[in-house]
Amino acid sequence: MQYNPANPLIVQGDRTVLLEVDNPLYPQARDALAPFAELEKSPEHIHTYRLSPLSLWNAAAAGMTADAMIDALATFSKFPLPTNVPTDLRELVSRYGRVQLRRVDGMLRLISSDGHLLEELARRKGVRDFLGDRIDETSFAINDAFRGMLKQALIAVGYPAEDLAGYTEGAALAIGLREVSVSGHPFRVRDYQRLAVEAFHAGGDVRGGSGVIVLPCGAGKTIVGIAAMAAIGKNTLVLTTSTTSVEQWRREILDKTDLDDSLVSLYTGESKAISPVTLATYQIVTYRPKKDGDFPHFTLFNERDWGLIIYDEVHLLPAPVFRVTADIQARRRLGLTATLVREDGREEDVFSLIGPKKYDVPWRVLEQKGWIAEALCHEVRLALPSTGSGRMDYAVAEWRDKFRIASENPVKEDVVAQLLGLHDGPEDRIIVIGQYLRQLRSIAERFNLPLITGQTGNSEREDLYGRFRDGEIRKLVLSKVGNFAIDLPDANVMIQISGTFGSRQEEAQRLGRILRPKEGEPARFYTLVTRDTREMDFAHHRQLFLTEQGYSYEILDESDITKWVEDAAKMSQ
Repeated sequence: MQYNPANPLIVQGDRTVLLEVDNPLYPQARDALAPFAELEKSPEHIHTYRLSPLSLWNAAAAGMTADAMIDALATFSKFPLPTNVPTDLRELVSRYGRVQLRRVDGMLRLISSDGHLLEELARRKGVRDFLGDRIDETSFAINDAFRGMLKQALIAVGYPAEDLAGYTEGAALAIGLREVSVSGHPFRVRDYQRLAVEAFHAGGDVRGGSGVIVLPCGAGKTIVGIAAMAAIGKNTLVLTTSTTSVEQWRREILDKTDLDDSLVSLYTGESKAISPVTLATYQIVTYRPKKDGDFPHFTLFNERDWGLIIYDEVHLLPAPVFRVTADIQARRRLGLTATLVREDGREEDVFSLIGPKKYDVPWRVLEQKGWIAEALCHEVRLALPSTGSGRMDYAVAEWRDKFRIASENPVKEDVVAQLLGLHDGPEDRIIVIGQYLRQLRSIAERFNLPLITGQTGNSEREDLYGRFRDGEIRKLVLSKVGNFAIDLPDANVMIQISGTFGSRQEEAQRLGRILRPKEGEPARFYTLVTRDTREMDFAHHRQLFLTEQGYSYEILDESDITKWVEDAAKMSQ
């Protein structure tokens, strides 16, 4: 094993990995770790990764070997690897696929060449309930209805099954991709989008057909979904996050494929048509009249002979959809997301029910190739006001209330004023985004800006988005509805005034709103954080995923922004 005291990694026996940020080899080591390690902490100088079973299994499912992982660790390690680490990695990686789901003579079976392992699993609580009759030493019969539940049970006991049982064909639907879109622009599936589809489809083999594609916002995940539809050529159900997103999918499908308008329908709160390509929201699918009642729209999953179900923004998949997804394992399933991080901890359910990660490209790689915009991230720290009730309110508040008080720090409005003035060029398109409606309304009123919240009607929302895209409006205030699935390609400045506690996925989604490729200066992402409060702790956690992708936050004081404004004023004189 190679190692060098000048290297940036310290690999520890508990499968944690420490990475020195100030080391010249930091970027290469970070990129080498990203495919198979999970970033847990990212303070200024030492980042902590963990070699978790799920991160290793996702890497294995994407084709990375244990030896490749061990080699990456050894290449960048300061010291010899602890003797248990290579053994542990090989053991954990080998667990993926040790048991397989296959179809034999038309019947579903759980198969393993390791009869002793199969015997052990058959005795495990939670697994044995889903096993049918024993066929022989290496296989059990499985009821098709238990296919999803068995996969969940197996990953829970540490032996994720490789599902090679295949899929129902689904009703055929010829889908051709245009070379020139209806809107008149040349259209070509980019190389990385094509590779993502090939990794998912696997030429129609049973090893394809289920899995997750991870690409940053602005990299064209919708195009990946459309190209997958064309590759498979079957009736398709697309589930996504909002009516806005449904409309966006419909526009893109009709613009870039040869499908007729009559073949693409919307299944939302406003329209419930079902066609060969049906676009639905998670909200309508998980609607139920009573809290403990049935979900009447779950029937959508069986209304047609779907050959493909696409789960857009799969990291936001509601828990009830997991339940129904467990029942439809015979359908091909494609998950699209910018991050596999789920704040509810259900990453294992995504792995077992939608499928493992099949393709992933680091955000910085796409940035370097010009497919997404360069972005500069700034964390602006400011104090609570010492006069009035600011600091005293925080000091005496209950622990659960401190985060909101810090998030709604009134000083943030003054910093927003400075940033709006700083980015007031004709080419600037600014989004101010936050968590708390009272704070957002105050900013919208003070600066006379349009505000979009969950209460804004869909037609008004679409009108404002359209005017922003056309340049008629150059500044928008958004609530959490702006976190995902909105297409505002010219936005180049994001000012985040508050967020959902330590949500890594939200931070990634928000940065993604300004990553559409554009000419000129880099995009700017400002996050305003009240120093010496709980908000700072959560801010560090929010930034984990983006740090893993190669972004770093320049830490600024509010006085730095004031100086920027003063310097800009002098230059303009």
